[in-house]
Amino acid sequence: MSAPFRFPRFFVTAPSPCPYLPGKTERKVFTELRGPHAAELNEALGRIGFRRSQSVAYRPSCAGCQACVSVRVVANEFKPNATQRRLLRRHADLEVSACEAWTTEEQFSLLRRYLKVRHPDGGMHDMDEMDFADMVEQTPVDSYMIEYREPSVNGQPGRLVGACLTDRQSDGLSMIYSFFDPDHAERNGLGNFIILDHIVHAAKAGLPYVYLGYWVEGAQRMRYKIRYRPLEKLTPKGWEVFDPSTLADATSVKLPKTAK
Repeated sequence: MSAPFRFPRFFVTAPSPCPYLPGKTERKVFTELRGPHAAELNEALGRIGFRRSQSVAYRPSCAGCQACVSVRVVANEFKPNATQRRLLRRHADLEVSACEAWTTEEQFSLLRRYLKVRHPDGGMHDMDEMDFADMVEQTPVDSYMIEYREPSVNGQPGRLVGACLTDRQSDGLSMIYSFFDPDHAERNGLGNFIILDHIVHAAKAGLPYVYLGYWVEGAQRMRYKIRYRPLEKLTPKGWEVFDPSTLADATSVKLPKTAK
């Protein structure tokens, strides 16, 4: 007889400065993912706007602010625009592999270069190898490190130029964290390509969605997430089609280079 399912206990963090909107404070509600039903709980919470970090599921719960909105791409209906088609062709030679959620020195070196250039003032800038290992390896769900390498030569693996920690769920792929070579002049658009590649693979696998985390209204660095359509956002009524063309342009504020 299987153990009975227990309703999770939720906790709330203390308010702290918001890293995305100046003058705002952030607060999160979270619960631990553990036990034989951790994967099912993670998926159920993901459908109502939670994200996973290691063995914790969390979502924003900020007083007086609802700027963070969960978004997901409808993979089987996605049609790349001209710019996205060029990106797919430009990086079509990259070798993509789904590796076990186990870190390597090569991955960590790439992450450090990425954070130094793209997010020097972010919350992850002082991450060490143990922190990185915890982020990737402490997972109670079906997780992979998706690697993007330049073509192999004489049987030797090519250089690692991108990676993404990804959860596979019954209804799609959830992109937990991606990073890439920020200085590779011939590989412009790697971050966008990694998202496109996830959408393509989800559609081929019959998975309906690619979860992109939170789009933050008013945050310039989150604006890239509305380039992938059709896009859905989570509302009080459930998931609904998100038409970015209806947005007022409130993204001119320069924000700290952090990731979400």
